[in-house]
Amino acid sequence: MEKLEHIGIAVKDLGQANKTFALLLGQEHYKTEEVASEGVTTSFFKVGDVKIELLESADENSTIARFINKRGEGLHHLAFAVDDIEKSIQKYEALGFEVVNRQPRRGADNKMVVFLHPRSANGVLVELCQEIAETP
Repeated sequence: MEKLEHIGIAVKDLGQANKTFALLLGQEHYKTEEVASEGVTTSFFKVGDVKIELLESADENSTIARFINKRGEGLHHLAFAVDDIEKSIQKYEALGFEVVNRQPRRGADNKMVVFLHPRSANGVLVELCQEIAETP
């Protein structure tokens, strides 16, 4: 893993959460993005080298909607940047971590993502993310 890339926080109301975090962090969010494949709308703040990703469900059947219904708002995942997501999947499976989605998928902020199940990481959902290379 290269670094902590972002911290994902599940929220019920993205507009209200943006106001709260703007007050907390002393700055406005810099980007909002819909991720149709995940059924979420995201908003990003940057604090130093780490991003805060607020996630609001755009679909009542999304993972975020289920998370909030079960646990309420709060910390959803920790995301770590990796150089090679395919090699990372193999590495973490070999180390005994349970990979949620074997096939990386497009996530927010121009990333390919895969998740490690909280069962295998002391109750924490871990996202591995790799920047999608720009094509000329």
